[in-house]
Amino acid sequence: MRDVAVMGVGMTKWGELWEKSLRNIFVETALQALDDAGIDKIDSMHVGSMSSGLFVGQEHIASLLTDYLGVNPIPCSRVETACASGGLALRTGFMEVACGMSDVVLVGGIEKMTDVSGSEATYALGSAADQEYEGYHGITFPGLYALIAKAHMEKYNTTREQLAQVAVKNHSNGSLNPLAQFPFKVTVDKVLNSVMIADPLRILDCSPITDGAAAAILCPVDMVKQKGKPVIKVTGSGHATDSIALAHRDDITWLEATYQAGKKAYGMADKKPQDIDVLEVHDCFTIAEICVLEALGIVEKGKGGEAVEKGLSSLDGKIPVNTSGGLKAKGHPVGATGIAQVIEIVKQLRGEGEKRQVKDARVGMTQNMGGSGGSTLVHIFEKE
Repeated sequence: MRDVAVMGVGMTKWGELWEKSLRNIFVETALQALDDAGIDKIDSMHVGSMSSGLFVGQEHIASLLTDYLGVNPIPCSRVETACASGGLALRTGFMEVACGMSDVVLVGGIEKMTDVSGSEATYALGSAADQEYEGYHGITFPGLYALIAKAHMEKYNTTREQLAQVAVKNHSNGSLNPLAQFPFKVTVDKVLNSVMIADPLRILDCSPITDGAAAAILCPVDMVKQKGKPVIKVTGSGHATDSIALAHRDDITWLEATYQAGKKAYGMADKKPQDIDVLEVHDCFTIAEICVLEALGIVEKGKGGEAVEKGLSSLDGKIPVNTSGGLKAKGHPVGATGIAQVIEIVKQLRGEGEKRQVKDARVGMTQNMGGSGGSTLVHIFEKE
């Protein structure tokens, strides 16, 4: 198996992009990645998108996007595993380069979520939950994560203030990211007094509805060296699934798919949690970040809230988490999130994090999950 590296990345500002279509957002981003890599030809393409059909009425986006990027007749696939679709695109492209089927693969993610009403967006996102056992009874993702939060608070004495501190940290990081949808700071008091969505979660505990895309170029390490580019290797890749419905899990505070995917990625990269210098995780809700840090072994089970409170995951903490602002502040165009996480880690390992740069970062990790944790992709990156 060949060693694989990320040679180029591209991402434009996320938000409510009323003036741009899905195809235009993606093409603009993909061209940035190609320019960053210093190439004009790719062998293959994989694009993560959760629900382009429900959001913009467009399926068959593999053909659409290769056409408008001007790269036909290369092979392209659209991959989907809910909000982890971008992470799956990365893994699919990684395997293609590693096995030698292609030398240069563009992996990307795209979602245009604001072209529908709020209720329609809620329905589209809700399709990633169990429709018969959850959706039919009216629960939405804020409700599902509220159940997780309540259970975590009851079991581990996690406080409402600790949840708020996740939002405070990530908005502080996001205020340093010019591409973030919400680049402003918030306070614990502001979070606690924001609009209630699903008790105990308030609007500032929730990631937003977002339009956006992200793209990365994967190729063999030797090619990156020939180009004289920084070598950021993909050294670990893990993928796992769990029950889609919360009620079918033994413990709803524990993200088993994240644990299993992390275990595979750590094993492949020959790394341990303490080896990670910087981490981007799937904070679709504030409680999610707390649970993810526990499942990845970054902190002990039940200590996620305490870790945030003590500053462990702050920009200047022991292991900075979501330096980009995370889904919470950067935005969450569901199909693109997994690739955007990669972009932040690549920038950090290259030393291009600007005001949010983590000192001496050499090993980074991304964790991207779908639904309420029913699927997870974990990747580890190392600067050579």
